[in-house]
Amino acid sequence: MPVNPDAPAHSDVRADYAGRRAALAGGLPAHGADAIVVSDLINVRYLTGFTGSNAAALVWTGDRPHRIATDGRYTAQVAAQAPDLDAVLARDTVAALLATVADEWTGEAPVRLAFESDAVTVAQFTELCAAPSAAEVELVPVRGAVQDLREVKDDGEIALIEQACRIGDQALAALLDRGAVAPGRTEREVARELEWEMYARGAEAIAFETIVAAGAGSAIPHHRPTGAVLAHGDLVKIDFGAVVGGYHSDMTRTFVLGEAEPWQREIYSIVQEAQEAGRAALHPGAPLAAIDAAAREVITAAGYGEQYVHGLGHGVGLQIHEAPGIGSAASATLRDGATVTVEPGIYLPGRGGVRIEDTLAVSASGPRSLTSAPRALQIL
Repeated sequence: MPVNPDAPAHSDVRADYAGRRAALAGGLPAHGADAIVVSDLINVRYLTGFTGSNAAALVWTGDRPHRIATDGRYTAQVAAQAPDLDAVLARDTVAALLATVADEWTGEAPVRLAFESDAVTVAQFTELCAAPSAAEVELVPVRGAVQDLREVKDDGEIALIEQACRIGDQALAALLDRGAVAPGRTEREVARELEWEMYARGAEAIAFETIVAAGAGSAIPHHRPTGAVLAHGDLVKIDFGAVVGGYHSDMTRTFVLGEAEPWQREIYSIVQEAQEAGRAALHPGAPLAAIDAAAREVITAAGYGEQYVHGLGHGVGLQIHEAPGIGSAASATLRDGATVTVEPGIYLPGRGGVRIEDTLAVSASGPRSLTSAPRALQIL
């Protein structure tokens, strides 16, 4: 399929990486830390803009210079992507930054260095503790400090997510317009064609393995497309997304081929009502569990509670699944500026399933859907 020469490129506006690092630094005293070494590559990208495959970042409280470490393969790239940071070139990036911390610290007590306990393995932690500079450093485990910042999106991030959503909308519309979702085609053929439609419209990557699930396969929430052939009367569930500027989109639509049976119309109508209830519940400050309950109660009242087997949604950003998680066990509240999915479903094993999903930006003025494909039942 030829690439569309008019496909929009993602925004080249540089994010406020310095502001993000300052926000992270401002929260370190609450963790009892003087500095933090960030080794999760997604978090490094969020804080610095660097996209290489080996990196770590050092963020200090106070006025000491923040740094980024990577290896010699990325000398030019780090200079271009993180020009405001001093680069340390070393294969073992975390150990190199640990040594830098020890060299720069002038306090009487050991420097308290936070590390991402959810990103560092036991083996890596053991190596850090054995490093020559470790005697001058007190390691402080911290979990989710950067993810907490990432949960609230700025205008630039939302713009990139919205562009990724628009690419998905347009790609699906093109597929449907030419009748590519039809009896006789395989799940895998439809999935690959949809992915190329997204690439043709400017997607830099696919957000996750595209789900095309037909017939009984649509009752499997995360069915992987196979050589199964679409047939007249099938429910066809399509869950997909694009990536633009590192940011993901996520949308699911479910169709019926040929003619819908009463049970298919019934569960579709219930899921559509549940999704509308979940969308309406997206208010800053609302308990995440209550948002989940708003949609779940619709499905449970209709008698299909046991056939709704997952949470209502999740955050979307630099990762396809990130904070917040919207589910019955969630204990937090929804934050203004979060970008989340709302995706209830009913799955009848051996028969078929329905899921309707949109990506929405949360604000005090109400949720705004970044995906716009029709949500009403479509008979193809």
